[in-house]
Amino acid sequence: MKQRSVRPVAAALAVGAVMAFAPVASFAGNQNNPGNDDQGNNDQSRIQRGYQINPVPLNLKGKNRALVGLGSYIVNSNGCNDCHTHPSYAPGHDPFLGQPEQINAVQYLTGGRQFGPFTSANLTPDALGRPAGLTLEEFITVLRTGHDPDAPAGSPPLQVMPWPVIGKKTDRDLHAIYEYLRAIPSRPDNPNPGP
Repeated sequence: MKQRSVRPVAAALAVGAVMAFAPVASFAGNQNNPGNDDQGNNDQSRIQRGYQINPVPLNLKGKNRALVGLGSYIVNSNGCNDCHTHPSYAPGHDPFLGQPEQINAVQYLTGGRQFGPFTSANLTPDALGRPAGLTLEEFITVLRTGHDPDAPAGSPPLQVMPWPVIGKKTDRDLHAIYEYLRAIPSRPDNPNPGP
């Protein structure tokens, strides 16, 4: 089992059980309810964009493709890479240095970014396919409350992880993040942590 450190992310257990098997089309607008069309088209656009910006090969076997695409969109457009990939960009590909952007796919979401005494967690799936070694229920708890299930009772909530912000996402968004993280390659903890 992976060693855990500062850990984020979660999704709704009840929603997860239902949505894990929902087809891609279920997220599109309902033709009988035009009020949903804009949301459905927006979801399709986000799902498609998620696949376009995903930097690593995905294992889609047994996964909900719509949730994986939406999860990729959320993860890869909201800065998760900035804290959970170290270094964030491949050598010679740091956009902050005027270089063409390329995510560090070798260490993608394997953790290792240090913030004083805290080190970001490896979010890749463990041997059982659980992102950061978390069940869906634990994942939800971490993102909603900041409580690390491995921390001793009475420990303060995670101090660096922006769980108060991420926890405001919809249950569906959190489940999409979880489903995407289940699809990325499983890798060991980053061997070279640093600031």
